[in-house]
Order: sequence, then C-alpha cells, then structure tokens
Amino acid sequence: MKTAIILGATGLTGGKLLELLLHDPNYAKIKLFSRSSLGIANPKIEEYLGDMFTLNDFKEKFTGDKVFCCIGTTKAKTPDKDLYRKIDFGIPVKAAELCKENRIDTIIVISALGANSQSNIFYTRTKGEMEDAVLKLQIPKTYLLQPSLIGGKREERRIGEWIFKQMMKVANLVMAGPLKKYKTIHPKTIAKAMVWLANNEYDRVRIPSDVIQDLAERH
Repeated sequence: MKTAIILGATGLTGGKLLELLLHDPNYAKIKLFSRSSLGIANPKIEEYLGDMFTLNDFKEKFTGDKVFCCIGTTKAKTPDKDLYRKIDFGIPVKAAELCKENRIDTIIVISALGANSQSNIFYTRTKGEMEDAVLKLQIPKTYLLQPSLIGGKREERRIGEWIFKQMMKVANLVMAGPLKKYKTIHPKTIAKAMVWLANNEYDRVRIPSDVIQDLAERH
C-alpha cells in the first residue's frame, strides 16, 4: 500500500487525479499540499495547507512513495513573469528537491508541449528550464508530461482561451499522424496517464501529448 503526494489537487487535472487515486487500491494514503482545502472527507486524505512558495516548510510531512505535481498557471491568469516563474519553475523544482532529500523515487510533473530551455519564448523556456532542473536531480523514476491545450471547464472565465478551445474542437477532427500531439487533451486523460506511469515501468522521460493519450488507454 502506497502513499501518494499531490500538489495542485484543487486544479482541473489534479482533481481528476485525486478521484482516480481515491479508487485505486494501490494507495492507502493521499497527501494533499495546497493553499486551500478541498473540503473532502475521506480516510485516505491528509491535507497540508500553506504557501506553496515555501514548500520546504513541509519537509517533514513531505514523505511518501509517489509525487504528482499538477501545479501550473497561464500567461492570461498570471501575466507577471516573475510570479509565473515562481509557480511554473519554482514549485515543481522544490518538490523534486524534497523528493531527493526524502528518498522518494518517483515524481510525475505536468509540463507543456513545446517546453524547451533554449526557446526564445519566455513561457516555453520556463517550462524547459523546469524540466532540465528536475532531471538534474536524477530521481530514479522521473516523468515529464507535455500536454497540448488542456480542455475541460474551469471555474474562472478565460474568454480568449474559450474562443481558442472552440476553434480547436474543429481542428481536432482533422489532426492525425504527426499532428495528433496537438489535439486538445482532457484533464482525466492526463490523470489516467499519470496513474499508469506511477504503477508501471516506462522507459521514456519526456512524454508528449499523443503518448499521454496512448498511456491513458492502458489505465
């Protein structure tokens, strides 16, 4: 019986992941680290609330077998680049450092399609730098998921993103072969792939969106 750690369970994908792990007999305990409580009463769940920017404060509680990092923001939601980097680079890297210190051998992080530390675009470069920093820690089972546009309904309204998603619904119909990885992907699909990776052996580290969809089908 394993203990899972989730960062970002209050988000779309993190919420779907929590649902799956609550019904997975491999996990006896699920530790949630976040700023606010989900308000779910379940004997499997332990919640630790606080500032994710000072994740090191939770070091003694950050123990388990599998870490799932679903933390992330967007340019629209977080236009301030310094804050964006603190979220999308700082939190996943600190989580990986705690994995290393507490001898947790598995970390699964949601990154983004196109992540590249050499990119001229700040957002894809930040994701790429995060990936490089996590990999540098050499945690035995490290998986970096690179989804395309994530679908699903959000609590906050993002008009530009909503319009783009409507356009993608049409584009998805013709995307095949090499274009498959650009299809919109559902949060539950990502969550299923994360659980499958945690429970199985896999030889790839960076996992693009089309492969995420294939792995989800194995769950």
